[in-house]
Amino acid sequence: MRVRIEDVAAAAGVSMKTVSRVLNEEPRVSESTRQRVREAVERLQYRPSLSARSLAGQRSYMVALAYDNPSRNYLMEIQRGVLDACRAQHYTLVLAPVTYGDGRTIAELDELARHTAVDGFILTPPLTDDMQLLAHFDEQAMPFASIAPRIPRGRIGVTLDEHNATCELMAHLVALGHRRIAHIKGPPSHGAAEWRHAGYREGLRNAGIAYDPVLTVNGEFTFESGVTGANRLLDLEEPPTAIFAGNDDTAAGVLRVAGERGLKVPLDLSICGFDDTPLSRHTFPALTTVRQPGQDMGRVATMELLRAIRAPDAGDMVQMDYTLQLRESTGPVRER
Repeated sequence: MRVRIEDVAAAAGVSMKTVSRVLNEEPRVSESTRQRVREAVERLQYRPSLSARSLAGQRSYMVALAYDNPSRNYLMEIQRGVLDACRAQHYTLVLAPVTYGDGRTIAELDELARHTAVDGFILTPPLTDDMQLLAHFDEQAMPFASIAPRIPRGRIGVTLDEHNATCELMAHLVALGHRRIAHIKGPPSHGAAEWRHAGYREGLRNAGIAYDPVLTVNGEFTFESGVTGANRLLDLEEPPTAIFAGNDDTAAGVLRVAGERGLKVPLDLSICGFDDTPLSRHTFPALTTVRQPGQDMGRVATMELLRAIRAPDAGDMVQMDYTLQLRESTGPVRER
């Protein structure tokens, strides 16, 4: 027989209304009562009816993850975290892929909202910085959480100090003796590309190294742009001894080119990325990178969104921690 909310209430010794409040993470319930209800839910393996919850709470209990990001590894980490939070709160996740920059983003997300009646959106870069989209959601009173927005003030979601993280990564390369350090940027529509490039330049300044624009090339946060950028940099008359790629996918492309040219990493060339996606641990050699906790960022951003859905004044912009992951792709500079 299907377990009903009445069964959970009886097992926990509380009213059905209290069970509903606990399931919906509403206030006015003591922690001891919450724990008792949660234990009853787990013991009875109760799964609330989505349709019943929707009718009772005037919500769909669905949120959408909107994205157009070239790094599948990054997106997979974010999605795993969003799913964790949705499952914990008995929400359904709807995926909302869009093509950023084609002028149809707002219309596509509006159509999704009409068809599914989602309660809110989680936005990933570069959608987090689409001012027209953000203004539209504000006008429509559509709750949303942003992951790594360029302007976090007044928003909810998660952010990371990517500027300082890159400065620390540059200090690591400088400590290894590197002075000719190149950078393959991300797309200009991403705040992350801007922060990482600024951190690269500040890292050079901190080490007393003059910025050389020849050593900076544009990229797209993709493997292919890593290949293109690495070939351009390594064809220079005086090539770099180290390359800081905008993300791990780009760094993997640099590794590919180094191997094709017979360069030994890190003996002939040091390479580092950003994000610490699973890819960074699967390359050979394993990539030095910055750990951006994508899964945790997806989970926390979703939790902040759900708080805002329950209470419009709730929800914060949470700054996440980063760590350097020093692996085998960086080493002391080799004198030429």
